[in-house]
Formats: sequence, C-alpha cells, structure tokens
Amino acid sequence: MTTSTKGTDNTVPPTTASTTRPARERTIGELVAALSQQLTTLVRSEIQLAIAQATEKGKNLGVGAGFFAAAGVVGLYLVNVLLAAFVLVLAIWLPAWAAALIVAGVLVVMIAILALLGKKKLDESKKYVPAPQEGLKEDVDAVKKGFEQ
Repeated sequence: MTTSTKGTDNTVPPTTASTTRPARERTIGELVAALSQQLTTLVRSEIQLAIAQATEKGKNLGVGAGFFAAAGVVGLYLVNVLLAAFVLVLAIWLPAWAAALIVAGVLVVMIAILALLGKKKLDESKKYVPAPQEGLKEDVDAVKKGFEQ
C-alpha cells in the first residue's frame, strides 16, 4: 500500500550556505561587488555635487551681472541729470541747478550701492569650491588605504 502525499510536502527545504555558516569574513567576490556598488554610488554623488555647485555659481553670476546692468542703467540717468544740471547752471543762475545736482547726488549713491552689491555677488561666485575630481581622488585614496590594511 502506497501513501499518496498529494498536497502535503513533508520535505524540509534545503538551507542555503549563508544561513548555516557562522559569522565569517566576506569573500573576495563579495568585497569586489560591494566595492563596485560603493564606487558607483560615490561617482553619482560626486556628479550631483558638481551639478549643485555649478548651479549655485551660475545663480550668483546671474544676480551679480543683473546688479551691474542696473548700475549701468542708473549711470546713464546720471549722465542725463548731470548734463541737465550743467545746462541749467550755465543758462540761468537760479536755484533750479541745485535741485538737479541733488538728484545727481542721489543717483551717484544708487550707482555705488548697486555696483557694490553686484561686486559682492560676483565675489561669492568665485569662492573656492573644490573640483569634483579632487573629492573623487580623495575617495579613491581612502579606498586604497582600506585595502592596504
């Protein structure tokens, strides 16, 4: 008489080697696979960092250039006001020229402020930011030191 075991499986599933082994050091293959994964992650992170740095530098350059452009426009108004003041001073010796010079003085202050703000933004974009290659080189050196130990 044979017993049918349809639907019931009394066999124990085979265990994998990794679950039966005691704590051990990883194999060379596992280390190489982990290194490959970590290097890939590292390179991607360095690329993302480079993109973020370039974006920030571009923003600062754009804002700085905008301030310099604004200073140039206000400078054109200054030239017009100074010419008007000169004409008024030569044509009539009345207090009207004093008003024109006061307006010109205000424009000079505006130009100075805009130019200083533009210079500040351009200087911020020139701050030393390590190149992505330098960070990657440091990471590779750290990995090499890890292998030496």
